[in-house]
Amino acid sequence: MMENLVPFVAGASYGLTTVVVGQPLDTVKVRMQGLPSAANSSGVAVAGDLFAKEGVRGLYRGGLPLFVGGAFMRSAQFGVSGAAKVWLEENTNGGKPAPRLFGILDWQVMIAGAAGGVSRGLVEIPTDFFKTRRQVEHGWSIREVMDGTGVTLARNTVLYTAFMFYLDMAKLLCRQGYVPSLLMADDRENLSPFVKGAVCANLAWLTCWPADVVKTQRQSGNYASRSNTELLMENLRNGRLFRGIVPGLVRSTIANGSSMVVYEYVLTTLTKKFDLERRDLA
Repeated sequence: MMENLVPFVAGASYGLTTVVVGQPLDTVKVRMQGLPSAANSSGVAVAGDLFAKEGVRGLYRGGLPLFVGGAFMRSAQFGVSGAAKVWLEENTNGGKPAPRLFGILDWQVMIAGAAGGVSRGLVEIPTDFFKTRRQVEHGWSIREVMDGTGVTLARNTVLYTAFMFYLDMAKLLCRQGYVPSLLMADDRENLSPFVKGAVCANLAWLTCWPADVVKTQRQSGNYASRSNTELLMENLRNGRLFRGIVPGLVRSTIANGSSMVVYEYVLTTLTKKFDLERRDLA
């Protein structure tokens, strides 16, 4: 029981840290993606305008629902993916490590990552809806809370599966000696926590960024009459598929790097305290 519970607790610490550290830049990103009046403004201009009107408080718009839901969201993704990986290891391939497809892909990691992504998406749909509406200063009604459900689940499934894939690749490259020692952890079998969180998260976001733009637009309430496909094609025509990428990746670097440091500390501490075997995916 504790072996399954610890990744959930560590995931919650990851989520809380992400909100505290990264919310201001997330607000800038969301306003660039989902606020029509900011559609052609730079991140600096959006941040400066909001700060001039509301100060630091404005940059933390939507932080409360994400602070509350973020702990459950990250807890779900890390906990479920870790539990899924343990189950797959014990019940497939005779309990032996899965052979890598093409020498690269660990299918158990990919399936476990997808399970974590879906779990995160189910928690994130209402949480991110309230956060986004606060960030773009748009009202809401109960019937709108589930807007963007499909694209949110799709984005999160791809996002977290990609994140787990890049984490697994980082381990593989470290063990094969392709990574500079400066970027590696003391055991020389993985990246250091901050580098691991920042690099793998950024690569995962780049993998699914267009879906993030569409998700924000659907949840903002400013594009309610358009389908996911219509928004995707419109963004393609207007060159906005990667709208908000600069503040988004800066936020991801700082927030996910810091959060991974906290995650590693909590997970390592609890694993040692309860004398458990570490079997998470991170």
